[in-house]
Formats: sequence, structure tokens, C-alpha cells
Amino acid sequence: MIMAEDKKAAAPKKKARQTKAYKKPVKYCAKCGPGNRLAEHKDRRSCGKCGYFEKK
Repeated sequence: MIMAEDKKAAAPKKKARQTKAYKKPVKYCAKCGPGNRLAEHKDRRSCGKCGYFEKK
């Protein structure tokens, strides 16, 4: 007796996300260089990769 294989439903294709147009100029990390933006916090800017931060 042959058992039928469970058929998996095809996953829906994900749409390509568009990046937002930033209104403020973006600051980059001084240690890591361009391509690594600093996260904007209330009182500081910080890099998630190396830990560098600047006070506002």
C-alpha cells in the first residue's frame, strides 16, 4: 500500500521592499565607515556594530 505524500502549499512570494527617503542627513560611524549608519536616540547616536556613540 502506497501512502500519499503530504503536499506543502507554495509559500507566497514576498514583495521587494522600497527604502524610505530620509528627510534628515544620515550620520555614519566614524570607526566602521560609510554603510553603517548611527542609530538615532533621544540623547545620542550609536553604532550597533562596534559600539561607537556620539552625544547630541
